[in-house]
Amino acid sequence: MNKKVLLIEDDKDLQEIVSYNFSKEGFVINSCLDGEDAMEMVKHENPDLIILDWMLPNVSGVEILRQIRSIKKYRKIPVIMLTAKNEETDRLKAFDGGADDYISKPFSNAELIARSKAILRRIKPEDFADSLNFHDIELNRDTKRVFRGKKEIKLGPVEFKLLEVFLMRPGQVFSREQLLDKIWGNEIYVEDRTVDVHVGRLRRALNRGKAKKDPIRTVRSSGYSLNEKYS
Repeated sequence: MNKKVLLIEDDKDLQEIVSYNFSKEGFVINSCLDGEDAMEMVKHENPDLIILDWMLPNVSGVEILRQIRSIKKYRKIPVIMLTAKNEETDRLKAFDGGADDYISKPFSNAELIARSKAILRRIKPEDFADSLNFHDIELNRDTKRVFRGKKEIKLGPVEFKLLEVFLMRPGQVFSREQLLDKIWGNEIYVEDRTVDVHVGRLRRALNRGKAKKDPIRTVRSSGYSLNEKYS
């Protein structure tokens, strides 16, 4: 069955171009022009992927994203944000709000299609779980809360996203470049060292000074992973 895509974009010309290119690739694509109609379209179409413009008339894309993530039936639908905003703070705001990817205007339709296909390929049953667990660590996607044992761990948005990435693939080694792409995307320059800084913060928050209980493994010259031998 062809995947259904919902495009929420107020630029009619851009909407037509994107719709045409996605249709050529075999997607079933529906679209709307403003935020007021967006949620009705989500409910009516129940798409496999949503492409959502940040700057919409009446209701912003960020608010639409918040509404999507607040409804259990739709909160796991992957969302790609389109925006002319390109500051790191804007990108983090989008990810913190629940966006799965973020692409800045002007963009290549070929890249948007490639990213959409990549997201849809990556979707696995665990991607739809409300919570992710690894030994005594629990991350709740709905409440944005993390626990280790019975103690709640306070994390910033980057550290939360890092932990979520690790929990989705325990034991998989992620290079710094892979983590940069998953957290920040590839459209802004972020130094590799930034990954080390945030992994360090995540470690300190999780470990609470207990070095022997560190669930994150550093793989020399390769990157980081959750330690499957951790107990």
